[in-house]
Order: sequence, then structure tokens, then C-alpha cells
Amino acid sequence: MATYLYKLGRLAFRRRHFVALIWVALLTLAGVGAASAPAAGNTSFSVPGTEAQKAFDLLEQRFPGASADGATARVVFRAPAGEKITDARNKAAVKKTVKELSGGAEVASAGDPYTGRAVSKDGTIAYASVKYKVSGMELKDSSRTALKNAAQDAREAGLTVEVGGDALNAAPETGATEVVGIAVAAVVLVITFGSLLAAGLPLLTALIGVGIGVSTITALAHALDLGSTTSTLATMIGLAVGIDYALFIVSRYRAELAEGREREEAAGRAVGTAGSAVVFAGLTVVIALVGLSVVDIPMLTKMGVAAAGTVAVAVLIALTMIPALLGYAGRRVKPAGEKSRLLGGARAARRGGQDRPNMGTRWASFVVRRPVAVLLLGVLGLGAAAVPAASLELGLPDDGSQPVSTTQRRAYDLLSEGFGPGFNGPLLVVVDAKDSARPKAAFTRVTDEIKKLDDVATVTPAQPNRAGDTATVTVVPDSKPSSASTEDLVHAIRAAGGGIAAETDAKVLVTGSTAMNIDVSQKLNDALFPYLALVVGLAFLLLIVVFRSVLVPLKAALGFLLSVMAALGAVVAVFQWGWLSGLMGVEQTGPVMSMMPIFMVGVVFGLAMDYEVFLVTRMREAHVHGEKPGQAVVTGFRHGARVVTAAAVIMIAVFSGFIGSSESMVKMIGFGLAIAVFFDAFVVRMALVPAVLALLGRKAWWLPKWLDRALPNVDVEGEGLRTGHPRDADTDTDTDTDPDAERELVRV
Repeated sequence: MATYLYKLGRLAFRRRHFVALIWVALLTLAGVGAASAPAAGNTSFSVPGTEAQKAFDLLEQRFPGASADGATARVVFRAPAGEKITDARNKAAVKKTVKELSGGAEVASAGDPYTGRAVSKDGTIAYASVKYKVSGMELKDSSRTALKNAAQDAREAGLTVEVGGDALNAAPETGATEVVGIAVAAVVLVITFGSLLAAGLPLLTALIGVGIGVSTITALAHALDLGSTTSTLATMIGLAVGIDYALFIVSRYRAELAEGREREEAAGRAVGTAGSAVVFAGLTVVIALVGLSVVDIPMLTKMGVAAAGTVAVAVLIALTMIPALLGYAGRRVKPAGEKSRLLGGARAARRGGQDRPNMGTRWASFVVRRPVAVLLLGVLGLGAAAVPAASLELGLPDDGSQPVSTTQRRAYDLLSEGFGPGFNGPLLVVVDAKDSARPKAAFTRVTDEIKKLDDVATVTPAQPNRAGDTATVTVVPDSKPSSASTEDLVHAIRAAGGGIAAETDAKVLVTGSTAMNIDVSQKLNDALFPYLALVVGLAFLLLIVVFRSVLVPLKAALGFLLSVMAALGAVVAVFQWGWLSGLMGVEQTGPVMSMMPIFMVGVVFGLAMDYEVFLVTRMREAHVHGEKPGQAVVTGFRHGARVVTAAAVIMIAVFSGFIGSSESMVKMIGFGLAIAVFFDAFVVRMALVPAVLALLGRKAWWLPKWLDRALPNVDVEGEGLRTGHPRDADTDTDTDTDPDAERELVRV
């Protein structure tokens, strides 16, 4: 592989005008497609195989025209202090608002609180349910504006009015922190390269890659039913890996220049060696993201595939556009160890170029001397961080998790106050009596049985369809939607339905947003271990091919498990327990988003392998070229520690930028990925990896002979480049040894 990538790098360097033209054309094409594509329509959320989804599908069949997937809004009214919502003046203001709402072009119905028993017992709070003909994503801005205007008119009449429901849902806002994340990445790149131009290359290519990926997603959003979160995720991961992959290749290019090679040759060797690591690192990320499809939740599958496509674009840009841009830059990109004149390069030259072991060399030498102590300290630290994960509670966000500054959250709180906490999460029980001899008796039996259960506040009479073979029963729990008591009630209704079905031949199904959330959480829990086995198993096989070792991939997988458990513990501590919640902008603690564990496993595993591949391939390269195990570890850190550290800081900065999002899901993902990268890069890869390799010695690179013969030789370390270019033999021999590394090894 190294040989082919070497040729690709040199070709891109020579034909830079052609390569740049291709990428600019692709970016333009994607941008035009995004601009001309129809607006994204209904972003459906379905969970095949769950009872809640089966009930929803049944409603679509048996209650046609009911707009079961239509947007809803609850306009909640509260009377001024000392007054009742039933007072004549307040009642007139409410009825006027309901009349205004019912006249909307997309409104299917607007319920009158006074005829629909939607007034609280104390007479101070009432609500009007507004049902729309289209989904929240398809609602026109004029309908949202009319909803807000109607609420404002009632406020001017002296009432407190808040609006909840999905009719007001809008695309999440990330705020200025996303820009801050990119700015931090730029600063880190400047410090790493000592050159503004070299630092700008990874940023430029990453932005181009993200632009192509996100524009393509936008262009296909309507056709493929992609939501706004898909673009946010693609941006988050695309920026992080795009900068990192370009950083790896530019760093290797500067190292090749420092060894005296011509610029075209250096570009070819950089793509042939670091590019090989980028290809396999990208493959692990793609495997992890595409593997999300095994969960069988279409929305999650689409998010994973879209993000994987953005990663693939980032890999291709790193392999082709980076060498092309290096060709344009010419001598303005300095060899490793040299800074531009603007950043102090002249002062470094006057000091006579005195060199000393860099931080990576000193740290690796320390770890190699004390591997047991470093290993124990790292494992115990990650174990302590993982302790909160034992208290993990899963759920899906609703209006109760919104910031208190939003009208949705205030409407949620008013409804809880006036009608009980369970009112915000009613259960919809669907009774399928098509095969029953006495459908009406079955409907009555269901309502009677549900009333006997614990944690039931109210049960509405059964509402049959026109055919009389199916009915719906609304159940309001006593507890809030995300509570364990409400989950127990859902299971109790389903258990009671089994007995009813045996006696009446009527099927009982529970659905609604609360039941759907419970089913999604269960489905994700059930899929976690199969998904983990699939992704880790495939990546393990891939890393065996890369490293030609059994123990190194095993160590990589175990280290990942430690870091992801520690990251989950941190997520629980912040978003569930409330530690540092003010600093993170978490206004409401509660269950962790259901898809967070499986999503974190997928994304973090792929990203963690980036550092593993880049850092350990340097050690493997040194070992293949004849260095002893301890010396190979030091050499790997001497070349790779600075780059991996910079890459990790950049990735943490990019992910942290999304903590400022207005959407709790995006905020939690940003924090979880940032803290996971921190644990994995700075504890696992920088401490545990060299400690384990030092303890294993030559055994770390052991591979059974039969397996060695069976595996393809991908030549990630670029051995073929050394033997295939005799003109560079003199400079090649100098790359195997380093006086500083040898002095450090004497002490080891």
C-alpha cells in the first residue's frame, strides 16, 4: 500500500492544478446541489420491531386521515394572580386565541379547553391542544408565526401563555463556541508547525471536506429524510478527523524535508507512510459509524452513514489535496524543527540549532523505566472516572430537558403544576379487536384493567374508529415521563394485555412518545453488546493486518474500553448528577440520552484508533528497521507524540465547541466525545500504550507463523519505499538512529 500511496502523493504534487480543480469543482457541485435542493421535509423517527412502532403503524391503517404524525402544540394559559381562568374576561381571551389558531391553513383542529375538560382543578390553568395536518419539520414559518402571535395576543390580555409541543421545533443552534473550537485548533496548529502557512493547510482542507460532506447531506436531505442533527454530527466528526489526518501528513512531510529529501519526494513519502496510517485510521472510523446500522434504527443508521461519508472525503482530501497544496506552498513550508521568521525562526537559527530530547522522548523514556507504576496509575484513574457509569439511567429528551428560558420548558412546568407530572407523557393504548367476537366488551375490559394498575392518574374512555374494530385509550400516569414508575406502568399494561388477548382475542399495544422512548432505550441496550462485538471484532482484524501482531490490537481494544467507560462516567456525573452542570450550561439534569452509549462506542472507537495507528505504526516502523523494543517505543514518541498531542487537543477543541448547542442531544454528544478523546489520547495512548509495550518487549510483535503467511502485507511502515529507492539509501540509513534516543536508552 505504501508504494501506491507514494506514487499518488507524488502525482498529486506534480499535477496540483488538476487536483485542486477537481476538489473545487466537487465543492461547487455540492454547494449548488444544496442550494437548489428542496427543503428537508418530514424527518420521521421509526423504530422497526418495537411494540410502540407497531401500534403507530396500526393507527395509520385503522384511523386514516387522523394525521397521526402531524405536529402538535399545547398552548397553556394561566390566569393572573387571584383570578380564575374561567372568569369571563380570561375566558373570552382564551376563546379568542383558540379561534385564531383554528383558522390556520395547516391546522387540523384546535381544542376548546372549556369543552374538552382541559382546565385544572383549581381553575387557574388551562390548555388548548392544536393539531396540524403536517409534521413539525414540514410546518411553514407562517404557521409558527401565527402560533406565536396568538400566544402574544393572549399575553397582552393579562394571561401567562406558554407553548409546548413539536410545532415550535427548530434547527439547533451551536453558538459562538463552535467558532472558538476552530480558533483553538488554528492556534494549536501554528504552535505545532511554527508556520502560519503550514498551520493553515489542515484547516483549509478540513473546511473543504466538511463543506462537501454537509452540502451533499443538505442536497439529499429531502430525498433521504435526513434531519438537522445529521449535518451537525457530520460537521463535528468531519472537522475533527479532517484536521487530524491533514496534520499527520503535513507533519511527516516536514520530517522528510528535515532528512534532506526533495519536496516532491518528501510529499510522496509522507503520503506513503503517514497516508497509510490515515487510510487505516479512517477505515476504523468508517467501520464504527456504518456499524451503527446493526441497531436497526433508521435515523441512527442515516446519521452514521452520512458521517462516515464525510470521513471518507476527509481521507481522500488528505491523500490528494494536501500534497497538491504542499506543491503550491513550496519552500514556505519549513522542515521539521524550523520555524518561520515571523514566529521566531531567525532566533532559533542564531542559537546554532542546538537540539535536546523533545518532550515525547523524555516522557517515553520515563514510562519505559517505570512501566508498572504508570500502568497502575492510569488504570486506577480511569476506573475511578468510570464509577458513575454504574448509575447510568437512559431516556430520550423531551420538553422537560429544555432550558428554563424556553417557552416549551415553561409550558411543560405549567402542565405539570396544573394537571400532574404524568400529564406531559400520556400513554396511548391501542386495542386491536378485529379478531374479537365482542369488540366493545374488549374495549371496556381494557379500560377497567388499566384503572386497577398502580401509578395511573386518569384513563379516558375508549375511542373506537369508524369500523368499530380498533379503539384508543389515553392513560395519564401519576409520575413524570422519564421516571422508573412510568416505565413500570408501560410494562404492567403490556403484561395485562397478554391476559386480555387470551380471553377476548383483542391485542393491546402501548405507544405514544413516552412508550416509544422506553422501547428505543431497550432496543439500544439490547444492541450495545452485539454492536460492540461487531465493531471491535472487525477493527481488531484490521489492526492485526496493520501491525502484524495479536497483542497490540488486543491492547488497543482493551484501552478503548477503559476510556469509553471513563467517558460515560463523566457524562453521568455532569448530565445526570449535575456536577459542573453550570459550567457546561446544563440547566436540567436527567437521564442520559438513550443512544449516547452506543453512539459513543462507535464514534470514540474509530477516533481512538486514529491515535493508536499513527503512534504505534511509528514504533512498528522503528522495530521493523532493527531497533530494540524499548528504543522503538522512544523513537515512536520522539516522532509522533507531538503530533498526536496536537491532534487530540484539536479534536477536543472541535468537539467542545458543540457543548454550546441549544439542543441537549448535541450538547451531550459534544461533551462526551471531547472527554473521551481526552481520556483516550492522554491516558491510554500516551501512558498505558508505552507502558504495556515496554512490559511486553518483543512479545508485543508476536504473530503466529501461519497467520503471518496468510495475512496480506500492506506495508504501513513503508519498508518498500526504502528498498525501492536506492538513491535515498544514504539518507535512509540516518533515520534509524538518533543520538538523543540512544542516550536516553542507555539510562533505560
